[in-house]
Amino acid sequence: MSASVAVASHSFPKHPVLRRELLDRYPAATFNETHAPLTGDSLIAFLRGHDKAITGLEALDAAVFAALPELKIVSKYGVGLDMIDLKAAERFGVSIRWTPGVNSQSVAELTMAFMVALARNLIPLAREMRDGIWTHGGGRQISSATVGIVGCGHVGQRVARLCRAFGARVIAHDIRSYDDFYREMNVAPVAFDALLRESDFVTLHVPLDDSTRGMIGAPQLEVMKPSAFLVNTSRGGIVDEAALKHALGNGRIAGAACDVFSNEPPADTELLLLPNFVGTPHVGGSSAEAVLAMGRAAIAGLDDPGLQVNR
Repeated sequence: MSASVAVASHSFPKHPVLRRELLDRYPAATFNETHAPLTGDSLIAFLRGHDKAITGLEALDAAVFAALPELKIVSKYGVGLDMIDLKAAERFGVSIRWTPGVNSQSVAELTMAFMVALARNLIPLAREMRDGIWTHGGGRQISSATVGIVGCGHVGQRVARLCRAFGARVIAHDIRSYDDFYREMNVAPVAFDALLRESDFVTLHVPLDDSTRGMIGAPQLEVMKPSAFLVNTSRGGIVDEAALKHALGNGRIAGAACDVFSNEPPADTELLLLPNFVGTPHVGGSSAEAVLAMGRAAIAGLDDPGLQVNR
């Protein structure tokens, strides 16, 4: 078997099981040991001479593909494809391999954790008690809430199931039709504006592309209930963070939680320090189970043409 595999992802090599399983297939595989994502010329230099690669958060554009005519297969470690120019890859004859949904349960569970934390005001109460303040603030139950799911694909459907298990009313908006699932889980499909108006929780589960970039901005936040919460565990850039900071600071919505940001790590400490905001460092898909599943999917993609997405 060809030994020309380069693992550009800096997190993949840290997992001993994934490292061993890849080396069992490709004994001469090359790993990014820098503990940081590679960019530009550094990425090109690392990938040069390899016909297969595993990438994570590395940006792969036309310039990268043009500089690497020997590269034929890229297998994605993770579920987002917004870092890869799929049209450029197709133009340069590079097969992009990807397995959707492998970390969906991990992301869905973090989404529910955010919802519970926001609903019960857990983070501020924990901080106050640490500082010697004993406050009774009971919050609200998810069981009496309407949860609006924007994007009802792999993650959105898992969130819907969890919310229904809590007893919540669930509504959803998606450009695709999931009628069978909606009937099975008693989920009501609604227009986007209706979802924003009716929901006590708005949770986002869409990919980042031209149609979703900035889809939650000042106009959308104005439509939401003042008592509503916003959760984003999908991609940074979908929410206008400046507009969100303004809405939170002025009480336009009750609270928000984000695991993803337009720039990571985020530089806007004013947003991070707001008492009604909860932020985490892009860990939604990083449970131990999800990391193993994503890594194994990336290894499988090196040899399985059925996982190609840019046909």
